[in-house]
Amino acid sequence: MSVLDFSDLKSTGHIIKYNNEPYQIIWSNFMRTAQRKPVIQAKLRNLMTGKVMEYSFKYGEKIEGADVTKRKCQYLYSDDEGAHFMDPESFETIVVPKIIVEDQIKFLKEGSDTTIMFFEDRPIALDLPIKIDLKVMETTPGVKGDTATGGSKPATLETGYVVNVPLFIKEGDVVRVNTQSGDYVERASN
Repeated sequence: MSVLDFSDLKSTGHIIKYNNEPYQIIWSNFMRTAQRKPVIQAKLRNLMTGKVMEYSFKYGEKIEGADVTKRKCQYLYSDDEGAHFMDPESFETIVVPKIIVEDQIKFLKEGSDTTIMFFEDRPIALDLPIKIDLKVMETTPGVKGDTATGGSKPATLETGYVVNVPLFIKEGDVVRVNTQSGDYVERASN
C-alpha cells in the first residue's frame, strides 16, 4: 500500500484507491483561502465503472494509491461478453468485460498489442495510445476539385468504426484517429 502526498493530487493521471475501488484523477484545482487549510478539488473517474465524481481532498487527509499493474496483451476478438486478449507470456486468455471496453473496441485490430490495466488481478481498463493508425476500408471516392479544407465524408475503418474524414481521403489510405474523442486527426504517412 502506498500513501500519496497531498501535493501529488495536484497533477492529473494519478490513480488512487477510494472506497476500495480505483479512481483516476482527471481534473484538479488547488484552493487556499485565508485562515483555512488548503483543499484540492478533483474530478475522479472510477476505472471499473467509468462514472465520474467530484471530491474535495483536505490537507492532511490520507490518500491511498491504488495498486494498479499494466500488462501488454494481444487483442484476439470481442463478443457479447467483452474483449478477449491473450497474455503472450502465459498464453492465458483474459476477458475484459464489455462495459469497460465498449468505447474502445472500435480502435482495436485483431492481433494488435494492447496494454491492460489490472487492479487486484482484475482487468479494469485498456491503456490505449492517444492516437492510433487505422486503414480506410470503404469510403466514397473524392470528386475532382475537392479541397483539403472543404467538407468531410464518412469512412469505414478496418475495425468497422465509421469516422468522418476530409474529402481527399480514399480507400486504402491509413488515417490517424484520436482514441479519446474518436475523431479523425490526419492522414498517416505510409
